[in-house]
Amino acid sequence: MSGDPLFKRIALIGFGLIGGSIARGARSQGLVGEIVATARSEKTRARIVELGLADRVVETNAEAVKDADLVILGIPVGACGAVAQEIAAHLAPGAIVSDVGSVKGAIVKEMAPHLPPHVHFVPAHPVAGTEHSGPDSGFAELFINRWCILTPPEGTDAGAVEKLRAFWAGLGARVETMTPDHHDLVLAITSHLPHLIAYTIVGTADELAQVTSSDPTMWRDVFLSNKEAVLEMLGTFNEDLSKLTRAIRRGDGEALFEHFTRTRAIRRGIVETGQDSAAPDFGRPHAHLAKRPD
Repeated sequence: MSGDPLFKRIALIGFGLIGGSIARGARSQGLVGEIVATARSEKTRARIVELGLADRVVETNAEAVKDADLVILGIPVGACGAVAQEIAAHLAPGAIVSDVGSVKGAIVKEMAPHLPPHVHFVPAHPVAGTEHSGPDSGFAELFINRWCILTPPEGTDAGAVEKLRAFWAGLGARVETMTPDHHDLVLAITSHLPHLIAYTIVGTADELAQVTSSDPTMWRDVFLSNKEAVLEMLGTFNEDLSKLTRAIRRGDGEALFEHFTRTRAIRRGIVETGQDSAAPDFGRPHAHLAKRPD
């Protein structure tokens, strides 16, 4: 990119896969003037310094947000409320405060009451990731052609929303805006419920010890924070599963054929929009880039 950066100083609180990828992508695209990072673990902070992913690495959240015009929380959903309270008094007037969590209703409920009126709160959810974590796992291309959903609360400054939209678009994402509640319902059926089922299957067939699951802390917070939407979608899924079970029991080939034809069309649609790959997880592009060095 040419010209002045979108943001003079970005503060990244938490520095795992998403934070590391934001830092790499923002720097490569010239979206920010300065990157300030912090993480709870001293080991992680030291590793960020070693990798050269931030201009400054500081010990506290309050120090990280000082004079930043964009603050992004890349921490578990359950920790966001306490961190919002911690940084509130240190936020610069006009700063945009955001996050990367996959639950948005709870984020608004937990963070908004603590944030001062002189900042703009624009929650965000980049729908991207790998099974890896930590500062080594990020890569600048993670968000390319992936959705990033913005869920600004009612009354949020339109200019702030547009500026954050431009930031995520600069990272390569396809940006959509929706209400927090609608986001949570959509994600409950497209992401949270499938993960719940995957975890359950792995638990049931525990001899498949080689199966890799993603961060259990993150998913604990997701299900506790998005309980109502997940339960609603789980009820619908149980109804569909009962129909499928009956078709198999009756030997109803026509019903099974119709079911698999419909689901194949849905799957192809997801792949065609660029939100997934037709390859299995272990064969997806960029997978080698996300692995930690030996």
